[in-house]
Amino acid sequence: MTYLSETDPEAYDILQAERTRQRSTLNLIASENHTTPGVHEATGSVLSDKYAEGHPNDRWYRGCEAVDRAEQLAIDRAKSLFGAEHANVQPHSGSTANTAVYLAALEPGDTLMSMDLAHGGHLSHGLETNYSGIFYKVASYTVSRSTERIDMDAVRDLALKARPRLIIAGASAYPRIIDFDAFGEIAREVGAYLMSDIAHIAGLVAGGAHPSPLPASDFVTTTTHKTLRGPRGAIILCRRQYARRIDAAVFPGLQGGPFMHEILAKAIALADAAGPQFAQYAHQVVANSRALAETLAEKGWRLVTGGTDNHLMLVDLRSRDEELTGHVASGWLDEAGIVCNKNKIPFDSRPPSQPSGLRLGTPAVTSRGLKEAQMRQLGEWIDQVLSSRGNADVIAKVRGGVKEMCEEFLAPNQRADRPDSATPARR
Repeated sequence: MTYLSETDPEAYDILQAERTRQRSTLNLIASENHTTPGVHEATGSVLSDKYAEGHPNDRWYRGCEAVDRAEQLAIDRAKSLFGAEHANVQPHSGSTANTAVYLAALEPGDTLMSMDLAHGGHLSHGLETNYSGIFYKVASYTVSRSTERIDMDAVRDLALKARPRLIIAGASAYPRIIDFDAFGEIAREVGAYLMSDIAHIAGLVAGGAHPSPLPASDFVTTTTHKTLRGPRGAIILCRRQYARRIDAAVFPGLQGGPFMHEILAKAIALADAAGPQFAQYAHQVVANSRALAETLAEKGWRLVTGGTDNHLMLVDLRSRDEELTGHVASGWLDEAGIVCNKNKIPFDSRPPSQPSGLRLGTPAVTSRGLKEAQMRQLGEWIDQVLSSRGNADVIAKVRGGVKEMCEEFLAPNQRADRPDSATPARR
């Protein structure tokens, strides 16, 4: 960083501040992770200089020989990793990938069916103020009030009533296994496409820690920066017969030039995810999630659905403190060096800005090398901070313990003594 430190101190200070923050805090945000040195190298490379509108070997610009190889490499690795017939690796984000599927499969005014945002869905699945809710009719399924899980009989009943053109399976805050095969059967029964959004669980799918949505799905979308541990961006997988429609929906339908430095970084992350060490990582993410959930439950904190099968959990704060909101609780934990996010829980009567829940996830801390013992300690610290209602002395004590753990367990891109390491390991 000597160049920026000398030429643009303000920008350099921002980078240093974020580097320090990441190194000295434990990240429990379920949608974030720590990337590898290889991903960092690609995203900061000369490929960011290249315009490449079009697709491999069919560009509007000359000079695309190298980036054609980069994109084809990412395509081939995505297809191989997930067992897909076709892959488009150009989407800049998960929301863009979802929108591309809508553009390819739907007409304005068609009905799509998806999980209600307040029950764990995503805003790009039909929120009324989002593109998806503005241009399409939306039928929302919810979780069961008694189990807080998806009731597939209720999903089928809604599908038979609404007759959607597209059904979406996938969530951003659902702690249980999703039955993609059952969704596929319902979609076929009502003559709908099935789109599975695995943005959160793609790394678990790749590592064999969660069932795959293929071949039940017509389309699969995912981000690459969550459990897949790659750069910010997204991928669309689909059946061969939809390849042309998906490619045209991405370009020229939604985007111009793709981010070629990000695409090469996607290829690097996909190769990492194909290895046995990543499979160990994916299963450790789930084991860590369960250990943290069990510890919090033992302390009397109620978990939505009673636990977790994947990388995240939802804590109902009302179970121990009727007045405590996710906004306040996440602020106390942030002061203690434990970073998470507030979240609505099913049937939450509070507004989104002051919800009753916390969403906790384990992808990033698992990348640092934390295992079950450390997760149990982390659960103890979370309980201490929340039980004390943000007592300054308790926060300071926990913060000290967090800093010690952070220095003992470094993320792959924080290990100066192991710059080529892509495997979570204890320092």
